[in-house]
Amino acid sequence: MTQTKENSDIRSNNNSQNQAQGEAAMTADKLRIVACIDGSRAAPAVCDFAAWASRHMDTPLMLLHVLDEERYPAEPDLAGSIGLGSREHLLDELAELDRKRSKLALEHGHHMLDEAEARVKTAGIGETVKRQRHDNLAEALTALEKETRLFVMGLHGESSSDRDVHIGSQLETVIRSVHRPILLVPDEYREPKSAMLAFDGSATAFKGIEMIAASPVLQGMPLHLVMVGADTADRWEQLKKAEKMLEGLGVEITLAIRAGDVEPTLHAYQEEHGIDILVMGAYGHSRIRQFLVGSTTTTMLKTAHKPLVILR
Repeated sequence: MTQTKENSDIRSNNNSQNQAQGEAAMTADKLRIVACIDGSRAAPAVCDFAAWASRHMDTPLMLLHVLDEERYPAEPDLAGSIGLGSREHLLDELAELDRKRSKLALEHGHHMLDEAEARVKTAGIGETVKRQRHDNLAEALTALEKETRLFVMGLHGESSSDRDVHIGSQLETVIRSVHRPILLVPDEYREPKSAMLAFDGSATAFKGIEMIAASPVLQGMPLHLVMVGADTADRWEQLKKAEKMLEGLGVEITLAIRAGDVEPTLHAYQEEHGIDILVMGAYGHSRIRQFLVGSTTTTMLKTAHKPLVILR
């Protein structure tokens, strides 16, 4: 009787494990690269980097256009505009103009998605999903997290020009809101061949190492693990521990410790070794993560000339 119960328990456990594995496989099959398409000058590069990521990670691609609900409300509300000199018929005309603007913006978004689809097809992506949302960008991306492996966005917003470069106005909010890796790209595409990870030895940093070890995002790329700070035995021990965790990637791993201020030191190391992608965690209390907050965020992203992967 006991033997029968044990066999039954074993079968039950095996069934549970098989079901869990099946659910995990189904979840993985649903994951996509999500490319955020807009009217910025970075949009073509977003398509190119997203196509590269889709091929590199063997993951389907979604092209997403989000129409800002504040700039283009679906149903304008001018009730608060009633005051001195107001005329009801004028308010009605203004509301109608806003509706027309929103409709035209939606149509323009459809055209941008069609052009993006044609571009990624040229890059070898056979099938894509196109989606348009009328929403706040951060909320739209948060809603897509469960089906997303990687978000791809441009570093520069639609208001950028050659003389005055702006990072995307909603970028910091997005970085704080979503919990999937974000690939932030410059205006020019160059196929990534190598990567470096800004590492500080914290518990959060080791979680980032676990994420990289389990993800195909850096597969096949030589990887540099770089710490900024004093050259101590403890720090080398942390680096070697991280290196061991990444052995499964099967790539060449270089360890380095550099003294100096975080931002210029990381950039200098990246330029010195010709590294294509900088990977780092976003927000926290350590020196490396803290510099991604406030005005330093603007400086870091504004001066970036190569892609960054932000881990959350």
